[in-house]
Amino acid sequence: MKKILFLLVITLITLQSCTVNSEIVYHKDAASTTFMDVDMKEAMTMFKSMMPDSLQKDKNELAELEKLPKTWTSLYDMEKKEGKLKTTNPDSIKIMKKIFMKSNFDKNELVGFSMKMDHFTKADYGTVSDMSKKDKLPVDQMAFNVWDGKTLTIDTENLNINSFKDLLSGKGLPGEDDTTESSSSMMKMMLKKMSTTLKFENKIKSITGKHNWITKVDDHTIKVDYNLDEMLGDSQKQLTNSDKKIVIVTE
Repeated sequence: MKKILFLLVITLITLQSCTVNSEIVYHKDAASTTFMDVDMKEAMTMFKSMMPDSLQKDKNELAELEKLPKTWTSLYDMEKKEGKLKTTNPDSIKIMKKIFMKSNFDKNELVGFSMKMDHFTKADYGTVSDMSKKDKLPVDQMAFNVWDGKTLTIDTENLNINSFKDLLSGKGLPGEDDTTESSSSMMKMMLKKMSTTLKFENKIKSITGKHNWITKVDDHTIKVDYNLDEMLGDSQKQLTNSDKKIVIVTE
């Protein structure tokens, strides 16, 4: 799994102008499924045309990324197929079987990749959170909000991109300094747009609390559009709505 995650790190660090879209589906049984799509078509074109010889190794790593399955494949099956499955921990294996990845192509050209965390329970998110501290999984922070099958409580402090900033700050990478300033600068270069869509199997009954970045789309959908300028400190504009808790109750 470390090789696969390393490829993600290389991709996120070296590419610019990426669009990251996430979708979280909240199930009636208190579980949820998270999808993340990274669109790097524009960045890939620029990257391949301007890659200097000194970074040829990173280009080779991207060639490895292109070899990712084109259909949803679990991390467990990917590691097992390559003969690199080392863990025997049942909790880790369970999580690896529920995390899927695939590469996305347009006319035989790599344009991005997708990750899915399928039907995760609260306990599963706890396990993957522990794994992220070591392996740096780029998990949408919104996935860690409390969902009990009827009510979602959003802690607006989770309206951040800390999992990506951790990758870019060098945490867990040898020879890198852990500085908020450097990671914020990298995020400004890398991200073009980022959003999360929250979908509920049951109809939304009520919403308590407001935040500028959160809007109701329809009776089953909430949209979170991150203002990257405000998030990364480029804007002095004060949020007109910034409640600490947003509570969404479904029928």
